[in-house]
Amino acid sequence: MRTFLRGCLLWCVLSGAPAWSSAPPAPAVSPEVQLCLQYLKPSERERAAKALGPLAELPRYRVQLDVDPAAREVKGRVQVEVVARGRPLTELYLRLTPNMQGRRVTLSEAKLGGKPVTLAQPEPTLYRVQLEEPVPAGATAALEVAVRATVPKAEKGGGMLAGLLGGGQRGGGGDHGAFSATEDFVSLVGVVPQVPPMDAVGRPWDGPQGIGDLALYEPSHVLATVSVPSGWTVHATGAPMGEVPERDGRVRFAFAAGAVRDFPILVSKGYERSTTTVGGVTVESHYAARNKAAGQRVLQYASWALAEFERRLGPLPYTHFRVVEAPLSGGAGGMEFPGLITVATSLYRGSAEPSEALSALSGMEGMEELLALMGQGGNGALAHLGEVLERTLEFTVAHEVAHQYFASLVGSDPINSPVVDESLAQYAALLYVEWRHGKAAADAQRKEALVASYQLYRMSGGKDGRADRPTGDFADEFEYGALVYGKAPLLHHASRQLVGDVAFFQALRSYVDTYRFKWACGDCLTRELAKASPGQAKKLEALRVRWWREAHGDADLGKADLGSLLGAQGLGDLGDVKDLQLGMDPETKKLLEELMPGLLGQ
Repeated sequence: MRTFLRGCLLWCVLSGAPAWSSAPPAPAVSPEVQLCLQYLKPSERERAAKALGPLAELPRYRVQLDVDPAAREVKGRVQVEVVARGRPLTELYLRLTPNMQGRRVTLSEAKLGGKPVTLAQPEPTLYRVQLEEPVPAGATAALEVAVRATVPKAEKGGGMLAGLLGGGQRGGGGDHGAFSATEDFVSLVGVVPQVPPMDAVGRPWDGPQGIGDLALYEPSHVLATVSVPSGWTVHATGAPMGEVPERDGRVRFAFAAGAVRDFPILVSKGYERSTTTVGGVTVESHYAARNKAAGQRVLQYASWALAEFERRLGPLPYTHFRVVEAPLSGGAGGMEFPGLITVATSLYRGSAEPSEALSALSGMEGMEELLALMGQGGNGALAHLGEVLERTLEFTVAHEVAHQYFASLVGSDPINSPVVDESLAQYAALLYVEWRHGKAAADAQRKEALVASYQLYRMSGGKDGRADRPTGDFADEFEYGALVYGKAPLLHHASRQLVGDVAFFQALRSYVDTYRFKWACGDCLTRELAKASPGQAKKLEALRVRWWREAHGDADLGKADLGSLLGAQGLGDLGDVKDLQLGMDPETKKLLEELMPGLLGQ
């Protein structure tokens, strides 16, 4: 069976195809599409077809990659087939997000239907093929390229607490380790070139801007095989199709994914796995052996969150869902992809080892005073820090699981309208806390993770502003986090207070059902809320403008000083904050303020 599977998948990857075919789709779905559709629950295939049209006409990717973790190199081939839907195709685009920070992935040997074609590169992350003859509507264009990549070494973080800065981090930007390698982990997010969505006039959507998410694509089918050395494991979106030993001692992993908006590939060594089942979904937690206890708790948190969201937002369409520990950098707590999320290693270790989290900061300039400050709290301060980090871990997992709905299922533009999915994922995570732990816990988490983020940003001199804008319009991650993750999600809280729980949750479910597998707009949820509560339509739109397009954060969220924030979070054991601050130099005060998002659960 494994031998047959390997032959089938490799044939799908390597077989040639005409430049385009005008033959109408066959009545029966092809075997390779049937393989991909195994990733969708049977009930979801019909819903996907209703939203997207014939599933055989979705873009199809055949991926064959070989990964050398020691050399940090990747090579292979990718073929994409695109049906001209609605209008003829005159050009094809491919997006490579790792090239945002340099020429990390190169494409060559491009062939259209087996014939060599020229690849242009109008942007660092974008390739274009001009078609000599337009592909008529209804026909299929097949483009094949060779892929080579050199993966950079992962950035060394500033310790576990520094890794929790999230929205509190200044400057920087980049991909937060999405395309990077350590001795036992290789993240290959974006290594598969994908066709970007097109706007109304036929221009590709913008690529990554150095802040926020990287990209999102049209629902597509993917068949992939990835070869790695023995002892390494491949994690990817999709239904697992088998692990086949190669003659050279390597192992080839195969995956099939249907109607997914992205296809991440991760490679690990020395990881363990725990699994469970929720609503017909196999939930997997993959983690470093030393973090087994945290990895098992992550599985529990992910399962709880998925169960709550399926009950209230509708079923997850996929048969498999994976959570993978990853050495993320730049303050990222997690990353989301269809059917797969990553959670930062710093979060796995922080709650169990808060003292190590603090000691890891000792090499940073100006940190000795801060460590002395924490030391005055004794074991009580460390215990509280551990509790905060554990809450942060659970909240982060819930946030990333919520992204399975916003925007993996209900699509939105992550570059030009990041507020649409990020605010909903953030508020859905708060709802999870409320459903699982009660309203008091959710209210405390709202203050810790959202309000405090905005207030600390303002305390440090940041200016309030419009949250609904492209990622490239934000000055840095600190501003982006405060406005998009801190202030913007509270629009949904205000809307819920206005219309009441019954209308709010009716509208939220209607929003998911209406835009399932489709693209949503910036005010689509507001429209659904207005349908559920017609008498409040004007007020709902006014709230959206106020929270997302105007600057009323201080009036809506209030101002705070460092002392009140510390006291509100139960850090009174640290003593009188004002007196302690008098003994600090300005740099240490600044560092304390910048570290507070991590301490408060950002």
